[in-house]
Amino acid sequence: MSSSSMNGARKTSSRSTHAQAILGPEFCERLSETKVLLVGAGGIGCELLKNIVLTGFGHITLLDLDTIDLSNLNRQFLFKKKDIKHSKAMVAAQTAGAFNPNVNIQPIHANIKEAQFDIEWFKRFDIVLNALDNLDARRHVNKMCMAAGVPLVESGTAGYLGQVQPLLKDRTECFDCVPKPTPTTFPVCTIRSTPSQPIHCIVWAKSYLLPQLFGEDEDGTDELDEAEKQGENAEEIAALRREALAYKAVRSALRSAQTTEDVAQRVFKKVFHSDILNLLSMSDMWRAREAPTPLDFNAIQEGTFSIQRPSNPGTTSGSAQTTHFQPANGHVNGKTPSTSSSSNGVSGLRDQRALSLHDTLELFISSTNRLAERLRKGEDTISFDKDDDDTLDFVTAAANLRSAAYYIDRKTRWEIKEMAGNIIPAIATTNAIISGLIVLQAIHLLRKSYAQLRNVHVQFKPTNPLSTSTMCPPNPKCGVCRDTYITVLCDPVRVTLSELVDGVLGDNEREVSVYEDKRILSDPDWDDNLERTLESLNVGRGKFLTIVDEDEEWGTIVVALSILPPNHPSDGPAFILPSPLPSPPRLEKQQSTPPPAPSRKRSAPDDEIVEVGPIAKRAKTDTNGTASIPNIASPNKRRRLEEDGLLMLSSKDDKIEDDVIEID
Repeated sequence: MSSSSMNGARKTSSRSTHAQAILGPEFCERLSETKVLLVGAGGIGCELLKNIVLTGFGHITLLDLDTIDLSNLNRQFLFKKKDIKHSKAMVAAQTAGAFNPNVNIQPIHANIKEAQFDIEWFKRFDIVLNALDNLDARRHVNKMCMAAGVPLVESGTAGYLGQVQPLLKDRTECFDCVPKPTPTTFPVCTIRSTPSQPIHCIVWAKSYLLPQLFGEDEDGTDELDEAEKQGENAEEIAALRREALAYKAVRSALRSAQTTEDVAQRVFKKVFHSDILNLLSMSDMWRAREAPTPLDFNAIQEGTFSIQRPSNPGTTSGSAQTTHFQPANGHVNGKTPSTSSSSNGVSGLRDQRALSLHDTLELFISSTNRLAERLRKGEDTISFDKDDDDTLDFVTAAANLRSAAYYIDRKTRWEIKEMAGNIIPAIATTNAIISGLIVLQAIHLLRKSYAQLRNVHVQFKPTNPLSTSTMCPPNPKCGVCRDTYITVLCDPVRVTLSELVDGVLGDNEREVSVYEDKRILSDPDWDDNLERTLESLNVGRGKFLTIVDEDEEWGTIVVALSILPPNHPSDGPAFILPSPLPSPPRLEKQQSTPPPAPSRKRSAPDDEIVEVGPIAKRAKTDTNGTASIPNIASPNKRRRLEEDGLLMLSSKDDKIEDDVIEID
């Protein structure tokens, strides 16, 4: 044996010595052939990639959509400053590949929800490891793994807290077995007209004002239409529509190189003076709340601005208190002395220093001019980025100016960065602990040591920093892991919806409704789409079709669509069903509640009870296109309508024998 080959063998041996001693040589050999999908290359993802590379997982696919930001560098150690704006997946794979040359890492810069990553793609892997911070993406990966039958290890961290959860269909609960809290949302009128908390002003500056001035040219019509449907104040919405139209002139001024006026002053007067005056003209809005005060550009610059705040909300006369805005550093509306920053330690830091109202205005002018200059130099649109000083300064200044007008406590630049950037405190040590626990649970799954699986929690308790709990069984009412999944390979151009549904149901014909996500494609009373192709319905690879039994006697079937194999003959069948065809479970009928005891009250003379017998189900049309039995609703749906007090007629010629209200 040559010296070079001996050195290579010695390096390989020393590299895997500890892993073989702990895991055993046979399992280490299996690991070298294991195919693992790692979704996410952020805080947890970097630590986890390092761990599975050094453990010896042989074939790693790393997928991440994000690029590297400056704020990532304090904990995501696979990246350097020169990598900013580059793909996380690409850079992480290149850096970690040097840790173990025997491991094959395939980086993918893409969104895990893209159609190309369908069920057949997920089935390639022996295990999936989640390192995501996005609830929607985590739910998507969970559903794909449940459909493909691939083990998944879910994880997450928040500051000193963390959790690891191994998931396996039919053995453990899935990610959606326990409902997750939905993100906090705010009514449109609260954000746009009547804020009462700092977060309202921050959301307004980030999600409304910044896009309105520097983003795409949107008038917000859809948002206001939806708010109107939700029953929000019609007068407020009408005022907001007029306000949106007025922004177009301001947008033009920001982008025009010929503008000679102070464009920042124009924006200020439009947003913090004219718009507030328009709101004040709607007196009904301020009967039960404090009316805001329009801001005066010149008075703030001169340091003489003050606000007459009513002592009682909604009063227009009587006593009032004068509010001189005084931040935490003790300086009022005038300029903050420059010496304070050098003598106050932490409070002197730029991001953590409370700004006076004058300083806030100066920051607004400066950031507005900087953003306008970027537009004039060729940027089409500018969106918020917590690592973009210009947009962060603008949101900080705009949010605090709005807070001043509405008597709301103002926030420092650092606090606004946390709230606007949805920053969850990330600690490298927590990420490292969680990543090690993920590998341990992954090993249990690969060994099929299901009795050893545990939910693990890292908690802020010095006496018990790690807690474990045994795995819970699946939630029988879960709408994800309790469904029956069927993978169908098909050509969406040739397959119709009815062909696919009939093929999946087989001999078990019954009345069903078909959905794609939240879209209803057909039900027993509406079959217009049944003869349309899947392509015409925008249903194809990577999509799910959900088939629900109308009579609730059978479980839900979820059809995962994938493409036909490359070698499939062009004149072959348009779709391929699995064999044998999975059958959904038969559902237990719920016990009906006993009928209420008959009333002892005597009925009025004109009271009549008319019993309406069930009408036969609608028959399929014959070759001439005529139906043998006219019917417009299934018995199940008819019964539900009758329970709600609605009488459904079988045809337009039916007579109504009683006093009823007809609904078109």
